[in-house]
Amino acid sequence: MDGVYTADPEKDPTAVKYDELTFDEAISKHLKVMDQTAYALCSDGNMPIIVFDMNATGNLTKLIKGEKVGTLVHP
Repeated sequence: MDGVYTADPEKDPTAVKYDELTFDEAISKHLKVMDQTAYALCSDGNMPIIVFDMNATGNLTKLIKGEKVGTLVHP
């Protein structure tokens, strides 16, 4: 998976990828990227996460260079 989507893109061809969203939005929309406890811990710790495809060639380098990759989930 290369980010957070409105639905599972393998099952729903109309699924749309989020560029960014908050932890509260992810929880309220029941997006299944990580479990509720992990969302809460990251949110409480003010720790943003980036959901991206680490197996895609060059993505980690792009991320380190500050390029836009995947979905930013933040408090």
